[in-house]
Amino acid sequence: MPPVNTASAPPELETFHRELVTRRWRGLLWLSGDAERCRDRAREVWASEAWQAALWVGPAAPEGIESTAWLPANKARTRLGGEQDLVVFDAVSPEAGFDPEAFGALSGTLRAGGLMVLMTPADWGARPDADYARLAEHPWSPENLSSRYLARLSSLLSNAPEVAPWPAGAAPVIPVLALAPRQAAAPSDPACLTPDQADAVARLVRLRRRRPLVITADRGRGKTAALGIACARLLARGIDEILVTAPRPSAVAGLFERLAVLCPEGVRRGNRFEVEGGCVSFLAPDELQSRIERGEAGGAGRWLLVDEAAAIPAGLLGGWLEAFPRIAFATTVHGYEGAGRGFALRFRERLTRFAPDWREIHLATPVRWAEGDPLEALTSRLLMLDAEPDSGQPGTVSRQREDRRALAVDEPRLRAIFGLLVQAHYRTTPGDLRRLLDAPATRIASLSGDAGVAAVAVISDEGGFDAELAERVARGERRPRGHLLAQSLAAHAGEREALTARLRRILRIAVVPQCRRQGLGARLLAAEQTDAEAEGIDLLGASFGAEPGLLAFWQAQGFRVVRLGLTRETSTGEHALMMVRPLSGTGEALVARLIRRFHRQLPSLLAFELSELEPLVALALLGERPAESLSPEDRRDLDDVAHGHRDPAMARPAMQALIAAVAPHGQGDAELAMLAAWAFQGRADDWLARRLSLSGARQVDAWRRRSVARWLEAANLSKNEDGR
Repeated sequence: MPPVNTASAPPELETFHRELVTRRWRGLLWLSGDAERCRDRAREVWASEAWQAALWVGPAAPEGIESTAWLPANKARTRLGGEQDLVVFDAVSPEAGFDPEAFGALSGTLRAGGLMVLMTPADWGARPDADYARLAEHPWSPENLSSRYLARLSSLLSNAPEVAPWPAGAAPVIPVLALAPRQAAAPSDPACLTPDQADAVARLVRLRRRRPLVITADRGRGKTAALGIACARLLARGIDEILVTAPRPSAVAGLFERLAVLCPEGVRRGNRFEVEGGCVSFLAPDELQSRIERGEAGGAGRWLLVDEAAAIPAGLLGGWLEAFPRIAFATTVHGYEGAGRGFALRFRERLTRFAPDWREIHLATPVRWAEGDPLEALTSRLLMLDAEPDSGQPGTVSRQREDRRALAVDEPRLRAIFGLLVQAHYRTTPGDLRRLLDAPATRIASLSGDAGVAAVAVISDEGGFDAELAERVARGERRPRGHLLAQSLAAHAGEREALTARLRRILRIAVVPQCRRQGLGARLLAAEQTDAEAEGIDLLGASFGAEPGLLAFWQAQGFRVVRLGLTRETSTGEHALMMVRPLSGTGEALVARLIRRFHRQLPSLLAFELSELEPLVALALLGERPAESLSPEDRRDLDDVAHGHRDPAMARPAMQALIAAVAPHGQGDAELAMLAAWAFQGRADDWLARRLSLSGARQVDAWRRRSVARWLEAANLSKNEDGR
């Protein structure tokens, strides 16, 4: 269908596009004004060239645009792995808005010579747009929020020399492009597009046992395609199975595309690519972890390729490192998918400890566009994809509440704070920057010194519902936006008072690497507690993935577990954990009920729904239970197991009682955790044998009896009360 508006785009835009094509660069055209005029101009651009892959992103397909070429912003991830040469991004229509994740994702799909067309109101940033509905937590409405984030974007675009602005009532202003860098050398491998990519493929196919490879790259460097090329070579070499994992299947779309090109005889069935004698299979992190724990994945001769490793918790990566003799980790250093620098800092220590001969390669040369691409630099600036924390030693630090109005116009400080959050947390996204500046109940506290920001905490207030609304939420009849902690405790633990009480949730807490283990995180939390108590807050809480190190940190600050998700999150492979600390009499009573309810449920949950929970986490949870003394019968049974021939299964209640009694003193002990895994979670002897490197059931039984004897002695219970 031809466009409704048959006017042609100004000739200077054609010149601009031709120059982008010549240099293999991409550009941004910024249309500003009223919605109808912007859409007309965008259709002129749409009709001005024979675009091979054009995409219109907005709330509805405009008249004259094929529906197959239209995409709502919330479906942007479905285009990852594909390529466009024109993207029209509607942030001007009344029902539209600027979705940071969609803009970041789709800008990366533009190939060399491509054009991003961004449509916005003339006064962009003066008020929230329609996408701010996602920030409007109860009782706020979108129109009442600040729009500091949009004002910042508008200011950056207005001052960006690489942007081509086309405001209402004026002609487009074409930027003067910088000189292009010298073209990179051609690769030696005909299947690869850059020498970097060829080097990565060569290293992947030569991967040796217990010598993991870490591949880092910025977006558009072809790392995922390199994984696909390597898979094709390995299949041709006779490798029968290669497992691939990533936070989501779309992250490895490029891998399967390269496989299909290089192995035309192969067949793809969903997330599995098969050729005669071999296959490449994608597994989500939670499914991969479950298979490893059941003994169905990993082992001698097995291969695993992990893409976007920065978006997967280091604890899971460490377990996979042990399970797969040949393993490679690829990750984006700067990008919306995760924080590659954070991955490197968190994971290098474990990697070096387990596999000191690991190798690393960095892909620097772009594949999808040429070096010096202006859109890449601009997108990174707008969305802070390249934000880094301050790197100096801050010296003496002082705490302050950040003024978000001042922070929005202080680009260096904002970059330091956001860069620290990106580095410290694997799921920080471009949308979190908007939340940081404009979410209504959000506050930011920091510790800073002469060399910059050393630590930061992001908090949000929840609860305070009236009794009627709280009752309806608890019964599942209402689900107001936001209030994650309060609503979860009400819906899953049945505590209405979690909604009527005032809660303060710690959304993020982060410390720069050079200042870790100096008590700065604990100092920030203590200050937040003091402020919250003074302001009448009843509970301080946090929610995060259940990982032993994090759990130990929060326990040390006086927080206690009140809820654990029953299933692993697909993207992380971890169970969501909620911890709280009471700050008032109301909070004390509420927390006491929550803890009592949780620990009453815990043994049965470990036996069924949480039977595959990480044993060290299970042990930490058991260590929080109120201590109970062992009965004479328990002590006799335990002595019979440790020093006699009693079947341990027939003394399981006594063994559970022993573990519960010593758990507070045995936190982090791997042997006690394995004993708890058998006694509470029903882990089979073959599973224990694999984890303990034992040869069979007889050795496992001997180990179990020695462990019981050890913990009896540790608890001063080696003899039971009747003197036997």
